[in-house]
Amino acid sequence: MTIVGAVDCGTNSIRLLVAESSTADRFRQAQSGGVAGERSEEAYRDHTSSPLVDIHREMRVVRLGEGVDANGRFATTAIERTRKALSDYADIMVAAGVERVRMVATSATRDASNRDDFFAMTSEILGRVVSGARAEVITGDEEARLSFRGAVGELDPASGPFVVTDLGGGSTEVVVGDADGVSAAYSADIGCVRLTERCLPSDPPTTDEVGAARDFARGRLDPAFAAVPVDGARTWVGVAGTMTTLSAVGAGLTEYDPEVIHLSRISLDDLDVVCRRLVGMTRAERAALGPMHPGRVDVIGGGALVTMELARVLRERAGITDLVVSEHDILDGIALGLLD
Repeated sequence: MTIVGAVDCGTNSIRLLVAESSTADRFRQAQSGGVAGERSEEAYRDHTSSPLVDIHREMRVVRLGEGVDANGRFATTAIERTRKALSDYADIMVAAGVERVRMVATSATRDASNRDDFFAMTSEILGRVVSGARAEVITGDEEARLSFRGAVGELDPASGPFVVTDLGGGSTEVVVGDADGVSAAYSADIGCVRLTERCLPSDPPTTDEVGAARDFARGRLDPAFAAVPVDGARTWVGVAGTMTTLSAVGAGLTEYDPEVIHLSRISLDDLDVVCRRLVGMTRAERAALGPMHPGRVDVIGGGALVTMELARVLRERAGITDLVVSEHDILDGIALGLLD
Protein backbone atom coordinates (compact mmCIF):
# COMPACT_ATOMS: atom_id res chain seq x y z
CA MET A 1 0.00 0.00 0.00
CA THR A 2 1.16 3.53 -0.76
CA ILE A 3 1.45 5.66 2.38
CA VAL A 4 0.66 9.35 1.96
CA GLY A 5 0.87 12.44 4.13
CA ALA A 6 -1.65 15.29 3.97
CA VAL A 7 -1.10 18.56 5.83
CA ASP A 8 -3.68 21.35 6.05
CA CYS A 9 -2.43 24.66 7.41
CA GLY A 10 -5.23 27.11 8.06
CA THR A 11 -5.72 30.33 9.95
CA ASN A 12 -6.17 28.66 13.32
CA SER A 13 -4.73 25.16 13.16
CA ILE A 14 -2.34 22.86 11.35
CA ARG A 15 -3.44 19.27 10.86
CA LEU A 16 -1.84 16.05 9.68
CA LEU A 17 -3.23 12.87 8.19
CA VAL A 18 -0.98 9.91 7.40
CA ALA A 19 -3.01 7.25 5.62
CA GLU A 20 -3.00 4.40 3.13
CA SER A 21 -5.65 3.15 0.74
CA SER A 22 -7.94 0.35 1.84
CA THR A 23 -9.91 -2.38 0.17
CA ALA A 24 -10.77 -4.30 3.32
CA ASP A 25 -11.53 -1.88 6.17
CA ARG A 26 -15.24 -2.23 6.98
CA PHE A 27 -17.28 0.71 8.13
CA ARG A 28 -18.44 0.84 11.72
CA GLN A 29 -21.97 -0.41 12.26
CA ALA A 30 -24.63 2.20 12.98
CA GLN A 31 -24.89 3.21 16.60
CA SER A 32 -26.64 5.84 18.65
CA GLY A 33 -25.79 7.99 21.62
CA GLY A 34 -27.14 11.37 22.67
CA VAL A 35 -28.57 14.43 20.99
CA ALA A 36 -25.71 14.77 18.52
CA GLY A 37 -24.76 11.11 18.45
CA GLU A 38 -27.61 9.56 16.47
CA ARG A 39 -26.34 7.53 13.55
CA SER A 40 -28.23 5.25 11.21
CA GLU A 41 -27.20 2.76 8.59
CA GLU A 42 -28.50 5.21 5.96
CA ALA A 43 -25.56 7.48 6.76
CA TYR A 44 -23.13 5.09 5.17
CA ARG A 45 -22.47 4.33 1.53
CA ASP A 46 -23.54 0.78 0.65
CA HIS A 47 -20.12 -0.77 0.30
CA THR A 48 -17.76 -2.81 2.43
CA SER A 49 -14.59 -0.77 2.56
CA SER A 50 -13.40 2.66 3.54
CA PRO A 51 -11.32 4.51 0.94
CA LEU A 52 -8.65 5.32 3.53
CA VAL A 53 -7.10 3.74 6.59
CA ASP A 54 -5.75 6.25 9.10
CA ILE A 55 -2.23 5.67 10.34
CA HIS A 56 -1.97 8.95 12.19
CA ARG A 57 -4.33 11.95 12.47
CA GLU A 58 -3.49 15.01 14.56
CA MET A 59 -4.45 18.64 15.00
CA ARG A 60 -2.58 21.48 16.72
CA VAL A 61 -3.76 25.03 17.19
CA VAL A 62 -0.90 27.33 16.12
CA ARG A 63 -2.94 30.45 15.22
CA LEU A 64 -0.83 31.18 12.13
CA GLY A 65 -3.32 33.85 11.07
CA GLU A 66 -3.21 35.76 14.34
CA GLY A 67 -3.34 39.46 13.47
CA VAL A 68 -3.14 38.92 9.70
CA ASP A 69 -6.57 40.44 9.18
CA ALA A 70 -5.41 43.66 10.88
CA ASN A 71 -1.70 43.79 9.96
CA GLY A 72 -1.52 41.98 6.63
CA ARG A 73 1.46 39.82 7.65
CA PHE A 74 2.39 36.79 9.73
CA ALA A 75 3.78 37.41 13.20
CA THR A 76 7.24 35.93 13.73
CA THR A 77 5.92 34.04 16.77
CA ALA A 78 3.09 32.56 14.69
CA ILE A 79 5.51 31.25 12.07
CA GLU A 80 7.68 29.77 14.81
CA ARG A 81 4.69 27.97 16.38
CA THR A 82 3.86 26.55 12.98
CA ARG A 83 7.48 25.54 12.37
CA LYS A 84 7.55 23.53 15.59
CA ALA A 85 4.33 21.68 14.80
CA LEU A 86 5.31 20.98 11.18
CA SER A 87 8.72 19.70 12.26
CA ASP A 88 7.05 17.21 14.58
CA TYR A 89 4.70 16.19 11.76
CA ALA A 90 7.68 15.61 9.47
CA ASP A 91 9.21 13.26 12.04
CA ILE A 92 5.94 11.32 12.17
CA MET A 93 5.74 11.06 8.37
CA VAL A 94 9.33 9.90 8.03
CA ALA A 95 8.81 7.24 10.70
CA ALA A 96 5.62 6.05 8.95
CA GLY A 97 7.33 5.72 5.58
CA VAL A 98 5.34 8.38 3.74
CA GLU A 99 6.05 8.25 0.00
CA ARG A 100 3.93 11.18 -1.18
CA VAL A 101 3.11 14.39 0.69
CA ARG A 102 1.02 17.44 0.00
CA MET A 103 0.65 20.46 2.25
CA VAL A 104 -1.98 23.07 1.45
CA ALA A 105 -2.13 26.51 2.96
CA THR A 106 -5.38 28.40 2.90
CA SER A 107 -6.97 31.66 3.93
CA ALA A 108 -4.36 33.37 6.12
CA THR A 109 -1.54 32.51 3.72
CA ARG A 110 -3.38 34.05 0.79
CA ASP A 111 -3.59 37.32 2.74
CA ALA A 112 -0.08 37.64 4.26
CA SER A 113 2.51 39.96 2.69
CA ASN A 114 5.44 37.96 4.14
CA ARG A 115 4.23 34.58 2.99
CA ASP A 116 7.62 33.87 1.35
CA ASP A 117 9.08 33.42 4.86
CA PHE A 118 6.40 30.83 5.55
CA PHE A 119 7.02 28.94 2.31
CA ALA A 120 10.78 28.85 2.85
CA MET A 121 10.18 27.29 6.25
CA THR A 122 7.85 24.63 4.83
CA SER A 123 10.29 23.77 2.05
CA GLU A 124 13.08 23.20 4.55
CA ILE A 125 10.99 20.92 6.76
CA LEU A 126 8.92 18.99 4.21
CA GLY A 127 12.07 18.32 2.18
CA ARG A 128 13.02 15.89 4.92
CA VAL A 129 9.95 13.81 4.00
CA VAL A 130 9.94 14.04 0.19
CA SER A 131 12.60 15.94 -1.73
CA GLY A 132 11.29 19.18 -3.19
CA ALA A 133 8.05 19.22 -1.21
CA ARG A 134 6.73 22.53 0.07
CA ALA A 135 3.42 24.08 1.00
CA GLU A 136 1.20 25.45 -1.72
CA VAL A 137 -1.52 28.06 -1.60
CA ILE A 138 -4.74 26.71 -3.03
CA THR A 139 -7.67 28.72 -4.27
CA GLY A 140 -10.87 28.89 -2.32
CA ASP A 141 -12.52 26.85 -5.05
CA GLU A 142 -10.01 24.00 -4.77
CA GLU A 143 -10.23 24.14 -0.98
CA ALA A 144 -13.99 23.73 -1.27
CA ARG A 145 -13.73 20.80 -3.68
CA LEU A 146 -11.17 18.97 -1.53
CA SER A 147 -13.34 19.44 1.56
CA PHE A 148 -16.38 18.11 -0.29
CA ARG A 149 -14.56 15.00 -1.48
CA GLY A 150 -13.35 14.21 2.03
CA ALA A 151 -16.68 14.95 3.70
CA VAL A 152 -19.07 12.89 1.56
CA GLY A 153 -16.91 9.85 0.84
CA GLU A 154 -18.75 7.71 3.41
CA LEU A 155 -22.26 9.00 2.86
CA ASP A 156 -25.04 7.21 1.02
CA PRO A 157 -25.38 8.87 -2.40
CA ALA A 158 -29.16 8.58 -2.05
CA SER A 159 -29.06 11.18 0.74
CA GLY A 160 -27.67 13.79 -1.69
CA PRO A 161 -27.45 16.33 -3.10
CA PHE A 162 -25.19 17.50 -0.29
CA VAL A 163 -24.26 20.96 0.89
CA VAL A 164 -20.89 20.86 2.65
CA THR A 165 -19.66 23.77 4.77
CA ASP A 166 -16.04 23.96 5.90
CA LEU A 167 -15.91 26.66 8.58
CA GLY A 168 -12.30 27.58 9.21
CA GLY A 169 -10.45 30.35 10.97
CA GLY A 170 -10.42 32.84 8.10
CA SER A 171 -12.78 31.47 5.47
CA THR A 172 -15.89 29.34 5.07
CA GLU A 173 -16.37 27.13 2.04
CA VAL A 174 -19.89 26.39 0.85
CA VAL A 175 -20.12 23.52 -1.65
CA VAL A 176 -23.02 21.71 -3.32
CA GLY A 177 -22.72 18.42 -5.14
CA ASP A 178 -23.66 14.76 -5.28
CA ALA A 179 -22.03 11.39 -5.89
CA ASP A 180 -20.85 12.62 -9.30
CA GLY A 181 -18.91 15.53 -7.78
CA VAL A 182 -19.17 19.25 -7.08
CA SER A 183 -21.67 21.37 -8.98
CA ALA A 184 -20.97 24.75 -7.33
CA ALA A 185 -18.58 26.11 -4.70
CA TYR A 186 -17.68 29.42 -3.07
CA SER A 187 -15.12 30.46 -0.47
CA ALA A 188 -16.50 33.22 1.77
CA ASP A 189 -14.12 35.57 3.55
CA ILE A 190 -15.41 34.78 7.02
CA GLY A 191 -14.28 32.39 9.75
CA CYS A 192 -14.15 32.00 13.52
CA VAL A 193 -10.86 33.85 14.01
CA ARG A 194 -11.65 36.64 11.55
CA LEU A 195 -15.09 37.28 13.06
CA THR A 196 -13.80 37.16 16.64
CA GLU A 197 -10.96 39.61 15.98
CA ARG A 198 -13.23 42.03 14.13
CA CYS A 199 -16.40 41.98 16.18
CA LEU A 200 -16.14 40.20 19.55
CA PRO A 201 -13.61 41.91 21.87
CA SER A 202 -15.59 41.60 25.12
CA ASP A 203 -15.74 38.64 27.48
CA PRO A 204 -18.53 37.64 27.15
CA PRO A 205 -19.56 39.53 24.00
CA THR A 206 -22.10 42.28 24.45
CA THR A 207 -25.51 42.20 22.79
CA ASP A 208 -24.40 44.93 20.38
CA GLU A 209 -21.22 43.00 19.49
CA VAL A 210 -23.20 39.84 18.81
CA GLY A 211 -25.63 41.74 16.60
CA ALA A 212 -22.81 43.37 14.66
CA ALA A 213 -21.05 40.03 14.29
CA ARG A 214 -24.16 38.36 12.87
CA ASP A 215 -24.64 41.22 10.43
CA PHE A 216 -20.99 40.98 9.35
CA ALA A 217 -21.21 37.20 8.93
CA ARG A 218 -24.43 37.52 6.95
CA GLY A 219 -22.83 40.07 4.64
CA ARG A 220 -19.86 37.81 3.96
CA LEU A 221 -22.03 34.71 3.43
CA ASP A 222 -24.57 36.37 1.12
CA PRO A 223 -22.29 36.12 -1.95
CA ALA A 224 -21.70 32.44 -1.20
CA PHE A 225 -25.40 31.67 -1.21
CA ALA A 226 -25.87 33.79 -4.31
CA ALA A 227 -23.23 31.72 -6.12
CA VAL A 228 -24.12 28.28 -4.73
CA PRO A 229 -27.70 27.05 -5.27
CA VAL A 230 -28.52 25.26 -2.03
CA ASP A 231 -32.28 25.01 -2.60
CA GLY A 232 -32.13 21.41 -3.84
CA ALA A 233 -29.75 20.12 -1.18
CA ARG A 234 -31.08 17.32 1.02
CA THR A 235 -28.24 16.82 3.51
CA TRP A 236 -26.07 19.42 5.25
CA VAL A 237 -22.60 18.20 6.22
CA GLY A 238 -20.42 20.38 8.45
CA VAL A 239 -16.68 19.84 8.78
CA ALA A 240 -13.71 21.34 10.71
CA GLY A 241 -13.17 22.27 14.34
CA THR A 242 -16.10 24.58 14.99
CA MET A 243 -18.61 22.01 13.74
CA THR A 244 -17.05 19.06 15.55
CA THR A 245 -16.87 21.06 18.79
CA LEU A 246 -20.53 22.08 18.52
CA SER A 247 -21.42 18.41 18.05
CA ALA A 248 -19.37 17.39 21.08
CA VAL A 249 -20.93 20.05 23.31
CA GLY A 250 -24.41 19.24 22.01
CA ALA A 251 -23.90 15.57 22.83
CA GLY A 252 -22.85 16.46 26.38
CA LEU A 253 -19.49 14.70 26.03
CA THR A 254 -17.14 14.98 28.97
CA GLU A 255 -14.16 14.72 26.63
CA TYR A 256 -13.60 14.98 22.89
CA ASP A 257 -14.34 11.65 21.19
CA PRO A 258 -13.97 11.61 17.39
CA GLU A 259 -15.59 8.17 17.16
CA VAL A 260 -18.82 9.57 18.62
CA ILE A 261 -18.63 12.84 16.70
CA HIS A 262 -17.97 11.40 13.23
CA LEU A 263 -21.25 11.33 11.26
CA SER A 264 -23.20 12.47 14.31
CA ARG A 265 -26.45 14.30 13.67
CA ILE A 266 -27.88 17.30 15.51
CA SER A 267 -31.19 19.02 14.85
CA LEU A 268 -31.03 22.70 13.91
CA ASP A 269 -33.14 23.53 16.95
CA ASP A 270 -30.63 21.84 19.25
CA LEU A 271 -27.77 23.37 17.28
CA ASP A 272 -29.21 26.84 17.88
CA VAL A 273 -29.37 26.18 21.62
CA VAL A 274 -25.72 25.06 21.69
CA CYS A 275 -24.55 28.04 19.63
CA ARG A 276 -26.39 30.61 21.77
CA ARG A 277 -25.07 28.98 24.93
CA LEU A 278 -21.45 29.19 23.75
CA VAL A 279 -21.78 32.78 22.52
CA GLY A 280 -23.11 33.86 25.91
CA MET A 281 -20.38 32.15 27.93
CA THR A 282 -17.22 33.72 29.29
CA ARG A 283 -13.90 32.32 28.07
CA ALA A 284 -13.41 30.67 31.47
CA GLU A 285 -16.78 28.93 31.19
CA ARG A 286 -15.97 27.65 27.71
CA ALA A 287 -12.56 26.42 28.86
CA ALA A 288 -14.24 24.34 31.57
CA LEU A 289 -16.21 22.33 28.99
CA GLY A 290 -14.73 18.83 28.70
CA PRO A 291 -14.53 18.53 24.90
CA MET A 292 -13.33 22.11 24.31
CA HIS A 293 -9.81 22.34 22.81
CA PRO A 294 -7.84 25.13 24.56
CA GLY A 295 -7.06 26.70 21.20
CA ARG A 296 -10.76 27.12 20.40
CA VAL A 297 -11.85 28.71 23.66
CA ASP A 298 -11.59 32.30 22.46
CA VAL A 299 -12.91 31.78 18.91
CA ILE A 300 -15.71 29.21 19.27
CA GLY A 301 -18.25 32.00 19.86
CA GLY A 302 -17.38 33.51 16.49
CA GLY A 303 -17.65 30.08 14.89
CA ALA A 304 -21.03 29.53 16.53
CA LEU A 305 -22.36 32.80 15.09
CA VAL A 306 -21.24 31.87 11.57
CA THR A 307 -22.89 28.46 12.05
CA MET A 308 -26.15 30.12 13.10
CA GLU A 309 -26.19 32.12 9.87
CA LEU A 310 -25.47 29.01 7.80
CA ALA A 311 -28.28 27.14 9.57
CA ARG A 312 -30.75 30.00 9.09
CA VAL A 313 -30.22 30.12 5.32
CA LEU A 314 -30.24 26.35 4.82
CA ARG A 315 -33.46 25.99 6.81
CA GLU A 316 -35.13 28.79 4.85
CA ARG A 317 -33.93 27.84 1.36
CA ALA A 318 -33.59 24.06 1.46
CA GLY A 319 -35.89 23.04 4.30
CA ILE A 320 -32.98 21.32 6.02
CA THR A 321 -33.72 20.43 9.64
CA ASP A 322 -30.50 18.88 10.90
CA LEU A 323 -26.74 18.88 10.51
CA VAL A 324 -24.47 15.90 9.93
CA VAL A 325 -20.99 16.48 11.37
CA SER A 326 -18.01 14.76 9.78
CA GLU A 327 -14.51 14.34 11.12
CA HIS A 328 -13.37 13.77 7.53
CA ASP A 329 -12.73 16.85 5.47
CA ILE A 330 -10.05 18.54 3.37
CA LEU A 331 -7.31 16.29 4.83
CA ASP A 332 -9.09 13.24 3.49
CA GLY A 333 -9.64 14.96 0.14
CA ILE A 334 -5.92 15.72 -0.11
CA ALA A 335 -4.98 12.15 0.81
CA LEU A 336 -7.41 10.65 -1.71
CA GLY A 337 -5.94 12.92 -4.38
CA LEU A 338 -2.45 11.64 -3.59
CA LEU A 339 -3.68 8.07 -4.04
CA ASP A 340 -5.44 8.70 -7.38
